[in-house]
Amino acid sequence: MTPDEFRRLGHELIDWIADYRDGIARHPVQAQVAPGEIRSRLPTAPPEQPEDMRSVLADLDRILLPGITHWQSPRFFGYFPANAPLAGVLGDLVSTGLGVIGLSWQSGPAITELEEVVTDWLRQMVGLSPAWSGVIQDTASTSTLVALLCARERATGYAMARGGLQEAGAPLLVYASAHGHSSVEKAALLAGFGRDHLRLVPSDGTYAMRAEALAAMVEEDLARGLRPCAVVATTGTTATTAIDPVGAIAEVARRHGLWLHVDAAMAGSAMILPECRPLWDGIEGADSLVLNPHKWLGVPFDSSLYYVRDPQHLVRVMSTNPSYLQSAADGQVKNLRDWGIPLGRRFRALKLWFVIREQGVEALRARLRRDIANARWLAEQVAAAPHWRLLAPVALQTLCLRHEPPGLAGEALDRHTMGWAERINRSGAAYLTPAVLDGRWMVRVSVGAEATERADVAALWETMRREAEGG
Repeated sequence: MTPDEFRRLGHELIDWIADYRDGIARHPVQAQVAPGEIRSRLPTAPPEQPEDMRSVLADLDRILLPGITHWQSPRFFGYFPANAPLAGVLGDLVSTGLGVIGLSWQSGPAITELEEVVTDWLRQMVGLSPAWSGVIQDTASTSTLVALLCARERATGYAMARGGLQEAGAPLLVYASAHGHSSVEKAALLAGFGRDHLRLVPSDGTYAMRAEALAAMVEEDLARGLRPCAVVATTGTTATTAIDPVGAIAEVARRHGLWLHVDAAMAGSAMILPECRPLWDGIEGADSLVLNPHKWLGVPFDSSLYYVRDPQHLVRVMSTNPSYLQSAADGQVKNLRDWGIPLGRRFRALKLWFVIREQGVEALRARLRRDIANARWLAEQVAAAPHWRLLAPVALQTLCLRHEPPGLAGEALDRHTMGWAERINRSGAAYLTPAVLDGRWMVRVSVGAEATERADVAALWETMRREAEGG
């Protein structure tokens, strides 16, 4: 493809994306296809000869679009907000168009230095002190793995540089809330702790970790000759957006020399609002934290920011310095290959830079305040309606709710819950994600898509009442 052909087709593709976003509300929110249907429409073997790119673009509409669940729809209330504003799309396009890879500072100075700037911008936006240094990872799962690797190495005197886990002695333990993200368990497994050495700390009535229970578990494990190593606290748990008491947990961690990692993947975006910062009071006592601008803040996936208070622990674990990457600038610059697992990196900072500059911090704050207000409005409707129940506090923009008709309980109530949620999703009118809480199914409503306004939330409430009360 020549630059002129790219220019012509690129204009067509930008028009296609713009038209898609402009008309996204007309699409059923959930993909309306059966398993295997998209695959059956695609050739089983690659083309031997070049194809006209116009036919490829046509297949976007004909084959792929029917298989898309529309995360950017104003009626998308599933999982978590995963906003991708068009300014961020342009940033992603520039990153791919440049086609550069950050293996070292020298391989792309702007990749490193823009990342340093935007991670520091976000640090300021969420009210963290200058003691924190940031780096962009792909997802919170990777960030949590990196945190536990650093915790393990600090606790063992960097044993991996010698005999590895064979020299670790007594088992190392990781503590986390029972309501934390599944990536914590995965990270504990990949970092070599083992599932048997992941301790799930009981929660209180709001589904937040009980700091006193953590302290008791740590002391009991120490008495048994085991080695507590790290604790993962959560600001905004996956199912209910519960807020663990970071300050109290930090005190336990400090007292026993544990690495404290705070998972603020979704709710960390809320900290751009000064009124929300008390939710993670005590954050300065943590060793590391992760927040995902690619969720509620509104940067296209993937953009996960990992912050650490003492970079030496990160660099000492992750550093690699082969001769072919060395340069005279190394002593003066940050090489981001030493700040994470991959050797190379995309120019991810561009989309964050584009979004912050195009939106401005005040507009970002206004959008999040809108979402919180809309969630609280819906919570009021649910609380006032007969036989509807909120199951957890609405700390930010996620509601956990259930319709409980008289005389319905246990598995019959589960079937009712799953039934009305599935009917809504299948209709295409909105998209919701059920989840299990306290052993029973409930429905999560995550308010926060970029285009979602009060009218969309009101329409969802009407749809939920119609499907649940009439079903």
